[in-house]
Amino acid sequence: MHMAFLRKVNQVLLLLLVLTLCGILYKKVRKGAVLKDKADVDSESPEDMEEEIPVVICAAAGRMGAAMAAINSIYSNTDANLVFYVVGLRSTLPRIRKWIEHSKLREINFKIVEFNPIVLKGKIRPDSSRPELLQPLNFVRFYLPLLVHQHEKVIYLDDDVIVQGDIQELYDTTLALGHAAAFSDDCDLPSAQDIHRLVGLQNTYMGYLDYRKKTIKDLGISPSTCSFNPGVIVANMTEWKHQRITKQLEKWMQKNVEENLYSSSLGGGVATSPMLIVFHGKYSTINPLWHIRHLGSESANANGVFSCQREVNIPGFKKRILTRVGEMAPVRCAGCSLRKPRFNSQLPTVSNSSSRGSDTLMQYM
Repeated sequence: MHMAFLRKVNQVLLLLLVLTLCGILYKKVRKGAVLKDKADVDSESPEDMEEEIPVVICAAAGRMGAAMAAINSIYSNTDANLVFYVVGLRSTLPRIRKWIEHSKLREINFKIVEFNPIVLKGKIRPDSSRPELLQPLNFVRFYLPLLVHQHEKVIYLDDDVIVQGDIQELYDTTLALGHAAAFSDDCDLPSAQDIHRLVGLQNTYMGYLDYRKKTIKDLGISPSTCSFNPGVIVANMTEWKHQRITKQLEKWMQKNVEENLYSSSLGGGVATSPMLIVFHGKYSTINPLWHIRHLGSESANANGVFSCQREVNIPGFKKRILTRVGEMAPVRCAGCSLRKPRFNSQLPTVSNSSSRGSDTLMQYM
């Protein structure tokens, strides 16, 4: 009787031992499988995940249609994974959302960012000759790292740009080591001199800075140095922050308030000049076909400097975007690169339905 009881106890203990071993083996096998699956997912992620291209563009109250036409031209000509950072003042945020969400642009990936003009207090010199150049959104390009946080590389475009190529190509622009940005030089295109002569603008530093001032002379920059235009920018956010580009730009804005080093009476207005100083000799170049300027000039087109304007056809908005007197309309000309654009020439129209609100990414600086 006693031996039978011990036999049963031994059987139970053996069963428990077997179950314990099975449990341990199961956990090891399952853990290995999970780690393998995770490794497979991780190894596939870089290939499967498409890099997001951030595009920053401003939408001012009186130029909303131009900004939407620019966004439409970018979106229509690429299959890249885009995210648009549409920047506006607080009063315009609901209108921006309505323009996008109640038009053909509702499919785009976008974030609405508020630019708080308080950051410019004391940094802009009053100027009556071209007051439109003193609008706060003209200085958004100075503050890119404060508006766009999670991207290493960013594209900034003025709102008077019509893109007729694949924005992926512009994004793939190589920035040299230590360079925070890339621009298109004003002297790169063979016909640039003809354009500047016809529209009466400079393409050198002389046209942007007052070389009568000692502070400008002390920079040691030749007045005949070719200028660049910051209406199209490819920027490296890490270098921008490391070199404190925003602080440098603000320093020159304050110096201008004190000494009037540049003004809108000169060729380039007030936003380009500090960038010319800060980035002198320290920027990479963009393919000049990505920034063909002055196509909005009637004199330039009448004289046949470029024949690409016929590719841009926005009913009802042609004069506003392409022929604004005294303004420059940089256009990526598909005809010059022998590529036929997929640009949807119809400007997105806004329906009469009300906006769903302004659930925006707010930025206070």
